[in-house]
Amino acid sequence: MTTWDMKIENGTIVTDTEQFKANIYIREGKISAVTHEQLTGDSLETIDATGHYVFPGFIDTHIHSRDPGPTYKEDFIHSTRAAAAGGITTVFEMPNTSPPVNHAENFDRQVDNLSKKAFVDFALWGICVGDLNNEHLPSLQQKGVIGFKFFWGYAVHAKTYQLMYNYKPGMEDVIPPFHDGDVYTMMQEVQKTGEVFAVHAENNDLIQTLTEQVEARGGKSYEDLIATRPALAEVLTVKTGIELARETGVRFHVLHISSGDALDLIRDAQAEGLPITVETCPHYLFLSNEDFARVGPHMKVYPPVKYKSDQERIWQGITDGTISHVCSDHAPHTEEEKNGGLWSIPAGMCGVETLVPLMLHGVTEGKLSLQDVARLLSVTPAKLFGVHPQKGCLTPGSDADITIVDMNKERTINREQLHSKSKVTAYHGKKIKGWPVQTIVRGQMVMNDGILFGKPGQGKLITKKRKQSLPFN
Repeated sequence: MTTWDMKIENGTIVTDTEQFKANIYIREGKISAVTHEQLTGDSLETIDATGHYVFPGFIDTHIHSRDPGPTYKEDFIHSTRAAAAGGITTVFEMPNTSPPVNHAENFDRQVDNLSKKAFVDFALWGICVGDLNNEHLPSLQQKGVIGFKFFWGYAVHAKTYQLMYNYKPGMEDVIPPFHDGDVYTMMQEVQKTGEVFAVHAENNDLIQTLTEQVEARGGKSYEDLIATRPALAEVLTVKTGIELARETGVRFHVLHISSGDALDLIRDAQAEGLPITVETCPHYLFLSNEDFARVGPHMKVYPPVKYKSDQERIWQGITDGTISHVCSDHAPHTEEEKNGGLWSIPAGMCGVETLVPLMLHGVTEGKLSLQDVARLLSVTPAKLFGVHPQKGCLTPGSDADITIVDMNKERTINREQLHSKSKVTAYHGKKIKGWPVQTIVRGQMVMNDGILFGKPGQGKLITKKRKQSLPFN
């Protein structure tokens, strides 16, 4: 007689297209069956999901755990514990660590480092730094990077390869931001690998000029901050990227879109059939410039949160499918760092633990359906980055990654209860209806009703098993 490791019964399964009642049977970390029937055999663990919704495990494709690097802000143990607490079963770690994931040897070092700490499964991005590592992109692809990221508009330290966020001409040991010809070459090289070329899309030349103008008139408000990084800064880079992608054929992905104008360009490019995709983050969906008076400097991110009209147009991009998925851009800084002047403090905040609750609250508010949540947090990111059907679905043979949700559960986000090292969030005090109550990674319970289980090292590296085409709308 078969013995099941886990059985989840009486829940409502949610996919990107439907909801239905069924039981899930799990053995050896994989889904064995999804059926209305009660299969014979004992189960070592049975979860009664009556009244709850059962999703394919949620994926956060964009986190910065600072590990190795400035781990006084965050590390991979804390970020992946926070992910598990927030209903996330897989995270994609960004490559701008110290050292960065810029060649195969550093990829292996990072895998060794993070594998000892992971509470959930993880994948690694590779970084693009032009001539400094173009020759290493094929070996990174062979190692299994989930995609390549280019921080468009940022300078790079010549010795450490670390990004310089507040570049000024004349800095020592600093490689100035790459010009468009460098980007063209990078795109050519990434296209050969078949991987995604993802960019932080802000035009540095414009930002430098506008910052000088704002500083000259003594501007220090949040409106002044937006004035230094307006929608135009994103539009110029997105427009250039689309045209370079048209020429090179690279799979071009725009990270954390913040403006309606740039989103319109992407929608038009998709209508042409170009391989262009775009993501956004909760701060662009649930915040606007109007919230700065209440939240303060903790909401400073790059690109900056803009206007209500941008927020509304980004929601429209969610509705019409222009936006492929939603991720957190989890980028913690310490309280002390974020409590300085608006112009001097770093950009970024915690996000991995609040991503799912915020999106579920969007369902409560009528902005999303449950199927939308499955599409945005599970199915499409898994397909886009080539890890479907291992991840992002509930079918026999898939990893038993499952997030169980109680849409009637009400809680208030409390910064002191976050599991990251940093407690900096723009959502402290926000009342949420709809919470993840159980997180299961490859058949192992890692969170149950807010209580975390397991130990560092239970999460595993995932890599692409084969090339996959972009999902087009």
